[in-house]
Amino acid sequence: MGYEVSGQDRQILRELAKKQLFYANQECNLKRREEWYRHNELQGERPLIHLEMGTFEQEILPERMRCTGDFARQLERALYCNFLNQELFDDDRVTPDYFAVGYDSYFTLFGLQVKVQGTKDAEGKTSVGHHFVSQIEDLEEDWDKLGETQFGVNPAASLERKAAVEEVIGDILPVRLEGNCLYSVPTQMVVHLMSMETMMFSMYDYPELFKEMMERTADDTLAYYRLLEKEGLILPTTGGGFLGQGSWCYNHTLPDGKAPGSYTAKDVWGFMDSQETVGISPEMFEEFIFPCYKKISESYGLLSYGCCEPVDPIWENCISRLENLRKVSISPWCNEEYMGERLRGSRVIYHRKPSPNYLGTGTVLDEEAFRAHIRKSLKAAKGCEMEITQRDVYTINRDIPKAKKYVDIIKEEIVNCW
Repeated sequence: MGYEVSGQDRQILRELAKKQLFYANQECNLKRREEWYRHNELQGERPLIHLEMGTFEQEILPERMRCTGDFARQLERALYCNFLNQELFDDDRVTPDYFAVGYDSYFTLFGLQVKVQGTKDAEGKTSVGHHFVSQIEDLEEDWDKLGETQFGVNPAASLERKAAVEEVIGDILPVRLEGNCLYSVPTQMVVHLMSMETMMFSMYDYPELFKEMMERTADDTLAYYRLLEKEGLILPTTGGGFLGQGSWCYNHTLPDGKAPGSYTAKDVWGFMDSQETVGISPEMFEEFIFPCYKKISESYGLLSYGCCEPVDPIWENCISRLENLRKVSISPWCNEEYMGERLRGSRVIYHRKPSPNYLGTGTVLDEEAFRAHIRKSLKAAKGCEMEITQRDVYTINRDIPKAKKYVDIIKEEIVNCW
């Protein structure tokens, strides 16, 4: 893709950059940024809230988008996503006072490109439904397909993109190379190459081969991190970088003053989850999955763990043993009371993900039912450092006031119950 921006698109982007800067400098936004620092340092005064817009942005952005060029539309979307939460929902997402650009890199496990079959909705548009084409049908018979993992970086392309953004809006918003967390989800990568059924049966049919595959996955991931370190491409994760799961990196624990190019994986946040293994026993998780996860996780400075999978079944024997764990996902399928008891007074943040059904289904918000849902979570997390991220909402029926009210209810219940 080229980086050409027409005069008309340029003007649109510059106006949006000014708007982002306006929101970034508002007192409420500056206060939220400091609250995130205290929160991730386990010194927060209240649960912080984020309504993740990305899954329903198709109901928010199209009517606002005015740029015509491909690159300009990429920048336009990014600028909107930087401040629309503050403008529309007034949650605790921070509007940055800069425009972030990340380094380009790739990681192809065992050299097998993931193959996806997509679907179309009734209007012929790409829908959320998709299918991963299985390339490993029998782990023993197809073992030779597991080739050398390929990974690499392209810093020149990243710097070229950064310069292109600076040329358009750099005099309004600083353009900054920013590091997000190091993100590793081994079981997701495996399931993208073989079916869930094949993964499950492989643990039973070929236990030693399966363990070897997971060991290779861990070793290749760490080799990729070593490449990033060698190339000087690991950046500090102490500010507004994305932590995954609708959360942010703000903290004073990790280093932020080292010489450029000297950062290692041990200096930054990492993120891991294993949604694909909810169908196996805690004992099987401990034997077949956890060694790979523990080996990778030990390379990070701080760790955030979990997505939609319930962590309570594997908490005692596995997840609680991750010494650098700072944040753990408490999903709608998790026993939140059990986890509240385990995390109370600990150095691990209770990252609650409420059920998306209250906001994401129906045209009318059932306020009383949702209030009861949030009160239950607040009660369960009493005495914990708590964070609330609403994820996996794929439609708000184009009703922005409904989503704003949703956030307001959480705020009200925090005041009443926390």
